[in-house]
Amino acid sequence: MSRVSVLGLFALLFLVGCQQGAVRPGGTSPDMVDNTGQFGQDSQTGAGDVYVKLAIAYMREGHLDVALKKAKQALSVEPANAEGHNVIALLYDRLGERDLAEKHFLRSLKIESKNSYVLNAYASFLCQQQRFAEADQYFLKALENPLYRTPEVALTNAGICAARDNDLQKAENYLRRALTFNPEFSLALIQMAQISFQAGENLSSRAYLQRYLEKARPTPASLWLGIQNERLLGDQNAVSSYSLMLKNNFPDSREVQLLRNSEH
Repeated sequence: MSRVSVLGLFALLFLVGCQQGAVRPGGTSPDMVDNTGQFGQDSQTGAGDVYVKLAIAYMREGHLDVALKKAKQALSVEPANAEGHNVIALLYDRLGERDLAEKHFLRSLKIESKNSYVLNAYASFLCQQQRFAEADQYFLKALENPLYRTPEVALTNAGICAARDNDLQKAENYLRRALTFNPEFSLALIQMAQISFQAGENLSSRAYLQRYLEKARPTPASLWLGIQNERLLGDQNAVSSYSLMLKNNFPDSREVQLLRNSEH
């Protein structure tokens, strides 16, 4: 999968860190602290939560200017809103304001140090900056919380990050762990298909790709992967099928141009 495609997956995964409602720190005695953090406490609605939800909604629709205004409003009425800091960090990252993004990620983690969704988002941010060792540490911290509902997301992000760092064995280990939590998680399946292809395990790559296509819509990158893999396996019917889907559904994609060049 191309670097652009991998970064596209990061963009999708980042939003998972915005899906949980904010919780407020409680008064747990230091000698009674566990790894659940605020996940193990009663949720409380804060003054900024309405603005945070609006910021998330506008961000998903691509209205980053309005989303940023709402996130700033959230923090103006509630400076200690951890999810507000997380959301504005994601926005600043999209806008290319990396220093501001990191400051807000760290502020969010200062408020809720065991929030797995924020830890996952910050780890992904670090990976984009090619700070691979730091990123790996934060992915592992995200996984320490036993109440984290979607560990397959952090594990898949960690696998993508390891692949970017050219550690395919580590990437495969993370992705296999992700699939033990959720065998139908499409992002882990397509990454395993790619890694298997790179390792020359073509039958395995075929199986993962087929599982992916049962759960998710095809993308230009996934179809191009199928074409390359089936050529090596010698299944011309599968090559023709994937090629037709690619040309019909994504006629202007870079992968169509790659296909045409390879056919000549």
